[in-house]
Parts: sequence; structure tokens; C-alpha cells
Amino acid sequence: MSQGQITSIVLAGVGGQGILLASEITAQAAMLAGFDVKTNEVHGMAQRGGSVIGQIRYGKKVYSPLVAKGTAKVLIALEQIEALRFSDYLSADGVAVVSSQAIIPVTVSSGAAKYPQNVKQMLEDVFKKLVFIDAAKIAIEAGNIRAANTVLLGAMSNHLDLPIECWQTAIESAVGEKYSELNKKAFSAGRNST
Repeated sequence: MSQGQITSIVLAGVGGQGILLASEITAQAAMLAGFDVKTNEVHGMAQRGGSVIGQIRYGKKVYSPLVAKGTAKVLIALEQIEALRFSDYLSADGVAVVSSQAIIPVTVSSGAAKYPQNVKQMLEDVFKKLVFIDAAKIAIEAGNIRAANTVLLGAMSNHLDLPIECWQTAIESAVGEKYSELNKKAFSAGRNST
């Protein structure tokens, strides 16, 4: 990373998927790597399954946590439609790391809207660089579906300049001893899936 360069990351999902924890781990990893870090989370209707977005910026000196549209190096999405909703944040040469998970919103289950059938094709059309993985399946294989967010962090880590040791320490710090091995295993599985 050059002296003045700032790396911007956007994490998107729905309430309950662990976006805030994923943001905390990513910010911690960047701090442990020696960078200045700013974060911002928008909770929205998080507790009702609504959109949640986390923004992280790190570099030598960062003045604002807000990621300008079209500037994110990585967009990570724990739900596939959320990737499309926040696609305008990703830079032209950025990478989208997207879970294949579909969470049907109330508007669809009530019949007021329809969930698109061809989401993977839509994602391929929108993102030049797409990492599309079954994070839920990988998390189950690692020991718990709730670690899908950490699986995606592992996949994302391949596209950032943060040392693996910083990620592991950040995971230990954020999840505590009880869940640290599970989350490190999920992270490693995600990292090796791409």
C-alpha cells in the first residue's frame, strides 16, 4: 500500500447475520497491522431482518469512516441480494465476495414482492470480479452455520494486505476463547475456498 492510499471495505447483510462482528474483526486486524482505522455501521431495521451495512477504511491516516460510492476495494455480502443493493460502493477494479445464501424478506413471503430467480447471473453481470461461495455450507462443515460471516472474512482476506496473524488475533479478541477455534477454522476454510 502506498503512503497515502486508503483501503475501503463495505460489508452488507441482514440483521442477525453477524455484520457487526465481521466489521469488528476486520477493523481489529487492520489496527493490529499498524493502520489507522475508521468504522461506521448502519443498523437500519437490523432486528427485523432488514439491511445492515458496515464500512471500514484503513490506511496511514484516515479522517472519515464513510466509504464513497465507487471506491471500495472489497464488497462483502452475507446475502446475495444485499450484494446487488450495495453494488454501487464497489470500485471498478474491486472484488465482491458474496455468500450464495438467500434470505427471503417479509415483502416476498407476504406476496408483496418477488425474489429474483437468476441472482447468480445478475451478480456475474454486475461484478467484474466475483467470489461467489456457499458460506453457510462451509460454516456448517467448520462446525456452526453462525460462522458464515467468518468464512466470508477468510475469502475476503485473500484480497487485502493484512497478515494472517493479525486476522487470527482479531478473531480471538472479538469472539472470545469459547468460539475462537471454531471461527479460526471457519476463517481458514473461507480463505482456502477461493
